[in-house]
Amino acid sequence: MYAVVEITGHQYKVEKDQQIFVNRLEGKEGDKVEFSNVLLVENNGKVAVGAPVIDGAKVTAKILEHVKGDKVIVFKKKRRKGYQVRNGHRQLLSQIQIEKIEEKGAKKVAAKKEDSPVKVEAKVEKPKTEKKAEVKAEAPKKKAAPKKETAKKKEEKKAENKEENSEE
Repeated sequence: MYAVVEITGHQYKVEKDQQIFVNRLEGKEGDKVEFSNVLLVENNGKVAVGAPVIDGAKVTAKILEHVKGDKVIVFKKKRRKGYQVRNGHRQLLSQIQIEKIEEKGAKKVAAKKEDSPVKVEAKVEKPKTEKKAEVKAEAPKKKAAPKKETAKKKEEKKAENKEENSEE
């Protein structure tokens, strides 16, 4: 049996007697804490999923100790500026042990039936290409703008005009 539970803004997959580190919890070492934000519970193949949480479900845990995590170094640098800053911190954590997972009021998720027939209705419409062809046939045709003449063609026309003028 396992559950997915939200603890201090993070989601954890937990099982009974599991020990995990979470962000620092309020309370003393040896205190019991309950988490009611249970998102999913699995029990012998039966899965209960919350929307977003499962009503009545809760996870009970015991605080074993408060510790500091490993040192995290934060190094900042800007190239070619001579700027370097080195900082670091140690995250405050609580080590907890999961004692009990309760799933009161959990709704079971039924498996989908693959044997059920699927009904599909399709609309029959004219193909779009036929509509485009009709529109093109109805639209009046425009005459193309005259093409720009190249330098060679201009010279040939000038030569023809000179010949015609000289003949007259």
